[in-house]
Amino acid sequence: MAARILPVVKLATKVTIAGGALYVACDSGLLGSSEQGSEALGKAKAAIPPAIEEWMKYFGLEAQLPTMPHIEFSPVESWNSGVRWTISSLSEAPTRASDYTNQGLQYLKDLTK
Repeated sequence: MAARILPVVKLATKVTIAGGALYVACDSGLLGSSEQGSEALGKAKAAIPPAIEEWMKYFGLEAQLPTMPHIEFSPVESWNSGVRWTISSLSEAPTRASDYTNQGLQYLKDLTK
């Protein structure tokens, strides 16, 4: 009997953890616009170091943590850079195809001389 219940309990635990993580991500604004993502990142940077210190005191650890590195990343500036690069490449594709065709024809003409 326990052999049949254990896989169900494991699956229910995994689904609950995944659902909770998705709820927290949506609630904090991580899946929203770039401004909401930047705001959530700022909140996380402010909340994580005090929480780690509190847990270290709770468990009796007195080790000194290294300082948080300063990351020069702004989600607002790099939000759709991949989309912009793709659209730019697609807009240049006909010109580049024409250039490559002309280069290929010139190469073939040079070979036949």
